[in-house]
Amino acid sequence: MIMALDTRKRILALDSSGLVASAAILEGDRILAEYTVNYKKTHSQTLLPMLDEICRMLELDLSTVDAVAIAAGPGSFTGLRIGSATAKGLGLSLGIPLVEVPTLEAMAMNLPYARGLICPIMDARRQEVYSAICRFSGDRLATVREQKALPVLSLLEELGTMEPALTAEGIIFLGDGVEPYRALIDEHLALPHSYAPANANRQRAASVAVLGLRLFEAGKCVPAADHAPVYLRKSQAEREREAKEQHPETV
Repeated sequence: MIMALDTRKRILALDSSGLVASAAILEGDRILAEYTVNYKKTHSQTLLPMLDEICRMLELDLSTVDAVAIAAGPGSFTGLRIGSATAKGLGLSLGIPLVEVPTLEAMAMNLPYARGLICPIMDARRQEVYSAICRFSGDRLATVREQKALPVLSLLEELGTMEPALTAEGIIFLGDGVEPYRALIDEHLALPHSYAPANANRQRAASVAVLGLRLFEAGKCVPAADHAPVYLRKSQAEREREAKEQHPETV
């Protein structure tokens, strides 16, 4: 008897773009495991131990993984660097490609089949956020506006001036930018809006895996050595150094 080959792809996914550290294994249309921690520990302390525990529980041989999906940014500079280094190390040691998943689009994947617009926001400090604007068509995510960094009030103005057909069914906000800016959103956004519940309002490696698999199947992956995080803007240290160079008299 000839056995049918198992063609289900296996994706290892990592997200350390914010305070949340998350790792997951996707096989075909099943999440085999997901380990997520939102606690005051550095990702260098949590990410690899979480992955080790998943492998132990699943009795998983990492050589059976087809690709590593990484939340590529934007996000915390330190978190992105740790996630990038971890993903690159795994990709190089296993000889498999990396799938660079936009952080904010992966967050929008937390809310499949949502009606209206989905607006993930991450706190970028100094009254700015990293944001994207997405929507679902069935189970397929569409990007209405690519992710970028901008002032919170500029984001709200952008949403308020969008075509009524896009905003008629409201806007759902999620991400760590909600907590510091929720009052500002409620004050300045007249459009109907709501906030994602606790189980869907932060980064999840399972969502990175699902979107990563779709990108992988579309051939959108890179050699591990070529991966670099997407920061969208310069770090605070870089901005301060440039300011000193431009205005040395103030140093």
